[in-house]
Amino acid sequence: MKKLHVTIELEMSVPDDWELADTSEGTPVLKLPDGTYLDLTIEPLFAANPEDTWASADDDEVLNDLLDMVDSELVRYEFVTH
Repeated sequence: MKKLHVTIELEMSVPDDWELADTSEGTPVLKLPDGTYLDLTIEPLFAANPEDTWASADDDEVLNDLLDMVDSELVRYEFVTH
């Protein structure tokens, strides 16, 4: 088996009332003003052809098998003011 490194970096413009929060395990998440929480992680998308419309797996087992391949994940959130 070989290792695949995937780096995902997003820069987003978000409302001023979004806040950073931690889960009980210390995992950082975003707290939205309506009281819900948002965690941005990978969502694998699949297609039969690279020119087709991409969609998430309809089968939870496929998704779980793929996520089981993840050895580690690092998600950082930081608000930047200019």
